[in-house]
Amino acid sequence: MKLYKRWCVPTKQQDNRKYFWTYVEKDGGRDEIHDDLAETIRSHYDRLERIAEDVDRLGYKVAAEILSEAMPQTSRGRSGDLGEILATELVEEEIGLRVPVRRLRYKDGRNMAMRGDDFIGAGYDGEGEKLWLLKGEAKSNKVLGKSTVKSARKVLNRDSGRCTPDSLLFVANRLLESDDADDNTLGRSLRDEVGIKSLRADRIDHMLFTVSGNGPHGSLKKDLEAAGTNRDQYVVNIHIEDHQDFIAAIYQEAEDRGVG
Repeated sequence: MKLYKRWCVPTKQQDNRKYFWTYVEKDGGRDEIHDDLAETIRSHYDRLERIAEDVDRLGYKVAAEILSEAMPQTSRGRSGDLGEILATELVEEEIGLRVPVRRLRYKDGRNMAMRGDDFIGAGYDGEGEKLWLLKGEAKSNKVLGKSTVKSARKVLNRDSGRCTPDSLLFVANRLLESDDADDNTLGRSLRDEVGIKSLRADRIDHMLFTVSGNGPHGSLKKDLEAAGTNRDQYVVNIHIEDHQDFIAAIYQEAEDRGVG
């Protein structure tokens, strides 16, 4: 389901391989996507069909309790997770690569941050032959500032700008466990890449994705200007003025509804 076209007004700037995208909420946009966003959040923590099975067997109240055990209960944990969720949805809606594994389903603890790359987009080039990756870092802050942007860029640049091997292997192995043949093919490509490291920098794009209450801080534009030119560089900001209240409300809705 597409969220951003109904939710936000985008402003997109491009300079060769550098993309600066900002999004602000439309009048009425939040109400338009409210139910779908709650369902999207649930889908990042568990399969919707599994939640539906819980409802059929145990009822809405117990199913919601099971789901809430997978979701973070701290404001910091929810903020961080929502950044990854919104980044994943934007990559698939606006760029066209898959983020093939919903990694929040595999957290060690619901209030713990996961290690490794925040999100990895994957797919193939126009001929459908050569692997293409996107390495992403997501930040969600009430007040976004220079130090957060600097920290995110440092993470993107580590491992010579490549997806970290442990993150790539995690995604590959989950795809190889799938019953879907296309998932298996992509998983094998990713697993091979962990060992061969054959992808050039120009086929490993970067995205610095931010959600903030203060809108696009000036450091974002400066960061993009200083970024390398040997790959697609995306710097994105979603401006949500009531950042913390919004996160608290949408997570409450995601937990309470259980399913539909």
